[in-house]
Amino acid sequence: MELTQAITNRRSVRKFKKLEIPWYLISECLDAAIQAPSSGNVQNWRFIVVKDSAQREKLVKLCDEQYWLLKAPILIVVCSHLPKIRTLFGIRGEALYSVQNCAAAIENLLLKASELSLGATWIGAFDENKLRELLEIGADARPQAIIALGYGEEFENKSRREPLDNF
Repeated sequence: MELTQAITNRRSVRKFKKLEIPWYLISECLDAAIQAPSSGNVQNWRFIVVKDSAQREKLVKLCDEQYWLLKAPILIVVCSHLPKIRTLFGIRGEALYSVQNCAAAIENLLLKASELSLGATWIGAFDENKLRELLEIGADARPQAIIALGYGEEFENKSRREPLDNF
């Protein structure tokens, strides 16, 4: 699939087939994520792949009751590792660059999933403190997003995009 096709065909998926994803496909998505640009090439992203159904159930309870997430066989928690970016860029690095870097990695992951005919959705609504506790995320990292990943059972219609002239 060409890049333009992956970009325009990408959809958020909230219904997943009951199929396992081979680890090599998850790895391809993660490898695409780490190819993203980052401020000062700090590459501050970290990924926690949650496959265990009991752990996924606990995690989903922290996501504003978005129980449809339970259908996704894989949840990837994207965290920003803070020490190096904080050292290089201070408060702006921690507050802004760390978020931007992870967002770029997430977009690469989503596009790769689309290319591989996998469904994915970017989740930003979760209880950060309880997520930290559940996954034992230390103070040196901050959860940025959760990605639901699986084989899409149903792809939502692409939301209408404003014409380029509007921007």
